Amino acid sequence: MTKRKTPAAPRQRVQRKGPPSASERPDGPLASAAAFGSDVIAEALRATGVPWIALNPGASFRGLHDSIVNFLGNSAPQLMLCLHEEHAVAIAHGYAKVTGKPLAVALHANVGLMHASMAIFNAWCDRMPVLMLGATGPLDATKRRPWIDWIHTARDQGALVRSYVKWDDQPASAVAARESLLRAMWHACAAPQGPVYVNLDAEIQEARLEDAPPPITPARYLPQVSSLPADAQVLELMAMLRGAARPLLLIGRGSRDVAAWDARVALAEGLDAHVATDLKVGAVFPTDHPLHVDAPSILMSVGLATAIRAADLIVSLDWVDLAGALQSACGGEPTARVVHVSLDHVVHNGWSMDHQGHAPIDLRIAADPDAMVAALESALGPRRKSRAAGRRPEAFVPRPSAKGGLTTDDLGIALQAAVGARPISLTHLPLSWNGACWPFRHPLDYLGSDGGGGIGAGPGIGVGAALALRGGDRLPISICGDGDFLMGATALWTAVHYRIPLLVLVANNQSFYNDEVHQERMAKARGRPVANKWIGQRMTDPDIDCAALAAAQGARGFGLIEDAAALARAIREAIAVVDAGGVAVVDVRVEPGYTPAMAAVAGSASKRA
Repeated sequence: MTKRKTPAAPRQRVQRKGPPSASERPDGPLASAAAFGSDVIAEALRATGVPWIALNPGASFRGLHDSIVNFLGNSAPQLMLCLHEEHAVAIAHGYAKVTGKPLAVALHANVGLMHASMAIFNAWCDRMPVLMLGATGPLDATKRRPWIDWIHTARDQGALVRSYVKWDDQPASAVAARESLLRAMWHACAAPQGPVYVNLDAEIQEARLEDAPPPITPARYLPQVSSLPADAQVLELMAMLRGAARPLLLIGRGSRDVAAWDARVALAEGLDAHVATDLKVGAVFPTDHPLHVDAPSILMSVGLATAIRAADLIVSLDWVDLAGALQSACGGEPTARVVHVSLDHVVHNGWSMDHQGHAPIDLRIAADPDAMVAALESALGPRRKSRAAGRRPEAFVPRPSAKGGLTTDDLGIALQAAVGARPISLTHLPLSWNGACWPFRHPLDYLGSDGGGGIGAGPGIGVGAALALRGGDRLPISICGDGDFLMGATALWTAVHYRIPLLVLVANNQSFYNDEVHQERMAKARGRPVANKWIGQRMTDPDIDCAALAAAQGARGFGLIEDAAALARAIREAIAVVDAGGVAVVDVRVEPGYTPAMAAVAGSASKRA
């Protein structure tokens, strides 16, 4: 295996002088009144309140593009150029993870929608709102240009993604499109949130208006939806919690709202209830709190399995894959009573299995989990004496390498030393991340996984989250595996162009290592050589220079980093780049390996084999 030496200085590229690219403003006078169908659509888009519309350009929405620039003045929303439709949706996904609100995305015809489909599925599984506008060649065949308009026209374009969006539409007039956009925004934001898709006929966009559309009050078409639990359900659940000797709260999807975070902590402390969280969703409870069970992980940990078996009441607050957790811990139905508070069933369908298994539940409450926690906390009354009082929280102990090479834990150790006490947001983490490496103490400390397991989402989600955090005091950090980074690397151009500060750390094990794990299992189960698990997985000969890929897009690239001293120095210098408003990528060579939870699963699989 060829090794690259750590360069003496980071790769860099001279930035263009002049005003920031984010100031892209049109020249000349703007249109004074709506004159075309796309002008009406652009006004409706502005009425939704989205600040940006991410896109990769396409002729199918050239009318809308013109209206945003020459009618709205490229403001509210502003165009955000992306190099791939998948990045455009991922950026909107990352923005929603921080704000809980959608960005708009424009997707070019059927081909752009196909490009974006993986990122749409990620947002769907993650229950994140994205307002997507599609477009099609003229539905009236007599208006189509030869060849290109025909291959970019579909009879039912929404069918490509209908199984993993909350709602889609193809309005037949500009006025209908206005209503459709407002309805789509409402659906995207109502719990459970999710992506929506409105397909716009190119002919409708480009047609001159015969009459001005009647005025409307947009706010009246975007009503807030109440998802509060019934008073009787609050009292019933509180009685169950009061009667339980060993209650366990499985806290899954939750908002980034600090008040909601504080209410969760107050409820757990008032009930003296143990709490578990996981890495599939964003931070929802302080993971080094004395009541928190084990370190969070993607898969079932030993500590969590023990807590589930020991509990006499399990309350799931929109836990992702409740059935899988109970089955993994208990091997069947738990002896504890189970309560599930969630609205997720509203969006379950027969195409995608993202709804997971059908869990054994004794009480199901259709309510927003944050609203239920707030109601329970208000009804708490006298508080129990905590069994955890005086108990030290679980130690967060990274596992540095004992073999000389760097591990993902070494990366975490160096990063913590560099950032100190300053607030950060981990916008993405690799599968190799050890949850015991970094405690979460604020809802923005960690934003959750990509949702659908779609590799390549990390860079785009990081850019979107960094956009939402821009101007604040938090340092946005995206930690990606090398495969994830390489599939999504060109999303960084958008961050550089629009001056969105972001730090990216590449945990580069030169392999699609998760699939090496699968090949190891297959080999053991079939009595075949485990030593061959790397074939068709390793990204070597030649090695890929991730730092150079970053530098080619105007970011600062550091690496390849292969020792602890160089890693500490590179992270410090990279943070300085980000603090100055730039984008920095640190390429870190890490040893392939399992997280503790994955090691336990792999060990169980080997024993079964």
